[in-house]
Amino acid sequence: MGIKTALPAAELGLYSLVLSGSLAYAGRGLLEASQDGAHRKAFRESVRPGWEYLGRKMDVADFEWVMWFTNFRNIIVFALSGHVLFAKLCTMVAPQLRSWMYAVYGVLAVVGTMGPWYLLLLLGHCVGLYVASLLGQPWLCLALGLASLASFKMDPLISWQSGFVTGTFDLQDVLFHGGSGFTVLRCTSFALESCAHPDRRYSLADLLKYNFYLPFFFFGPIMTFDRFHAQVSQEPVRPEGELWRIQAQAGLSAAAIVAVDIFFHFFYILTIPSDLKFASRLPDSALAGLAYSNLVYDWVKAAVLFGVVNTVARLDHLDPPQPPKCITALYVFGETHFDRGINDWLCKYVYDHIGGDHSAVIPELAASVATFVVTTLWLGPCDIVYLWSVLNCFGLNFELWVQKLAECGPLAQIEQARLSEQMSRRVRALCGAVNFWAIIMYNLVSLNSLEFTELVARRLILTGKGQGERIRHVPNLTRGQEPLVYPTRTQHPSTQGTQQGFGIGCRVSWMGGFRGRGSSSNRLPPDHTGHLVCYLLWCPAGKGA
Repeated sequence: MGIKTALPAAELGLYSLVLSGSLAYAGRGLLEASQDGAHRKAFRESVRPGWEYLGRKMDVADFEWVMWFTNFRNIIVFALSGHVLFAKLCTMVAPQLRSWMYAVYGVLAVVGTMGPWYLLLLLGHCVGLYVASLLGQPWLCLALGLASLASFKMDPLISWQSGFVTGTFDLQDVLFHGGSGFTVLRCTSFALESCAHPDRRYSLADLLKYNFYLPFFFFGPIMTFDRFHAQVSQEPVRPEGELWRIQAQAGLSAAAIVAVDIFFHFFYILTIPSDLKFASRLPDSALAGLAYSNLVYDWVKAAVLFGVVNTVARLDHLDPPQPPKCITALYVFGETHFDRGINDWLCKYVYDHIGGDHSAVIPELAASVATFVVTTLWLGPCDIVYLWSVLNCFGLNFELWVQKLAECGPLAQIEQARLSEQMSRRVRALCGAVNFWAIIMYNLVSLNSLEFTELVARRLILTGKGQGERIRHVPNLTRGQEPLVYPTRTQHPSTQGTQQGFGIGCRVSWMGGFRGRGSSSNRLPPDHTGHLVCYLLWCPAGKGA
């Protein structure tokens, strides 16, 4: 009731104004904090000289982003440009052979980057899962796929297999884990689709053409085998206006890269959380904005990565998974994922297979537990991943429990009898604002550190802080504490470089109220108010909480 009810235009305009003001207020605090901490001793490793002519330093804490767009930028552009060029030539001369061209070019790129022994290692996993698919037993294929995935995530097998890589370079671990992990998921998809459609008789060549498609090989996204095979087997015909849309997507990705570069010269959102003493002195609005901006950046990073890859895939006449949905537009955990490909894979082969229509409590619990077990294995088992999985698995089920409770006779009758549809939407928006901040807090655990998440939760939920203290008055004498962070920002051996697989379509509901800046105030701070407004603005786009 009231989920999609239209609100007055003036009311929506007021919400937009409050949301914009809240973000601007939090952004101003972050800007001041970044300026005041630019020369701190604890920031020296991750805040480096940037625009020297303007006297601005740049946040370089995310080594992957820096590697992609500095050291390896030309290599990536060269490899993808070569793929596009040869694909276009093959499409013009012999379109029926273009899938072979994709595979040959991908194999040569993998050999040139990682060495021939790494290629033989992956071929061994491919052949093993292909043989399993011939037996026609889905449980065996899934079990062998998970065992292969575990061999790339746990010692001693991970150490032994990493020795197959030739040479040493900065992104070696990222490419090793990305290529290996996605190879196993693709081969498992092939095996399960072969079992589901025994009449189609897929060959080993079909698997190799699917796995070694270069744009998807190292960083995804995942396309399930049935979709990829159907699209690559079609006659390459481009719909009217498609080329213009591809150009627009490429331009948007380029604009996002430039925007992130500019942003990191003014806002040190990745470095500040590593210095807990400095972060603890931020005002509430800046601290909330810092937590929110970390998730927004992770979404932008995924959107840029998949945007670039998807542009190349669409030039090849494929329809790849879309970039993730913006965190600002989320209010239920069912849509919270940073990789739609991984989400589709997990839903098709695990979550939907066990949970059915996801309306019953017990099957939903079993489905979510199984899904997060696989997700934990994909990310690489470690304490932070365990905690992230438990929190999101709980939330996934708690959201269903709340929905079932709201559908009970007494509560449903009260809502229908006493609340108009518009007021019902406003009440749901209040719940959605709490849900929104749960999305941030639960995922902040893995994107930053447990200590920083505890600081944010304590400050925004329990204690609050007045605005009288300014960051610039804090003596710059202490080093920041080194936090336990998510693998893509550390050198964790089993999960580094796998952040693109983070998130599966999990739903979580949040509990707990937010207190104002002082202990005597019950007023929501501007940041919380802004996301109550955000929910009201975005609620028509999907299901309610």
